[in-house]
Amino acid sequence: MKIALLGYGKMGKEIEKIAQDRGHEIVLRKTEDNDYTGLENADVAIDFSIPDAAVENITACLNLNIPVVSGTTGWLENYDAIVALCKEKNGAFLYGSNFSVGVNLFFELNSYLAKLMAKVKEYNVSMEEIHHTQKLDAPSGTAISLANGIIAETDYNEWTLEEATDRQIAIDVKRIGEVPGTHSVYYRSSVDEIEIKHTAFSRQGFALGAVIASEWIVGKKGIFGMKDVLNLG
Repeated sequence: MKIALLGYGKMGKEIEKIAQDRGHEIVLRKTEDNDYTGLENADVAIDFSIPDAAVENITACLNLNIPVVSGTTGWLENYDAIVALCKEKNGAFLYGSNFSVGVNLFFELNSYLAKLMAKVKEYNVSMEEIHHTQKLDAPSGTAISLANGIIAETDYNEWTLEEATDRQIAIDVKRIGEVPGTHSVYYRSSVDEIEIKHTAFSRQGFALGAVIASEWIVGKKGIFGMKDVLNLG
């Protein structure tokens, strides 16, 4: 399989290593210093760029009818426009706020726990996310996905980075050293606390999931997520 890497930072290099180990060929390494030459030869593109570049990258792929997998966060105000373009072009697009298999199982656990806790009004929910100091967006896309999972199952209606008021989920954001990603969800009452937590040890799990997703999407048409890749229902 021929892969275009749109974004060639730490994640792009990790994806390259795993893709080549799985027998794939890299036909484009897109940075701010080069153009899209070679994209037309790709079977699939993987976008791990920056928020300002993601929409242009994804659009270029869809215009060439190349399936594209994006793990860039911080651009989702344009998500509906990308979905509309994908449908117009009869293309294939897969977005994931996190491609780690473990994190996607954590998403499912988070939703199930939220459904249980919705019946118990003595508990208040809050969240914490920790990432490396180079991460540009805050909170992380993973934290937003976790918050939205809780909102879908409970009476909470939004998240906030400030002190939470009624029906808000407070997210405590920390940027520390080289931390790949740690996400915690807390349900606190006056007498106890329930915590679920996912800790990434390296970027390798994210990169492997992105390559698996790119292998899965080739030959398909539509809008997808990691739940489709992992058959989580």
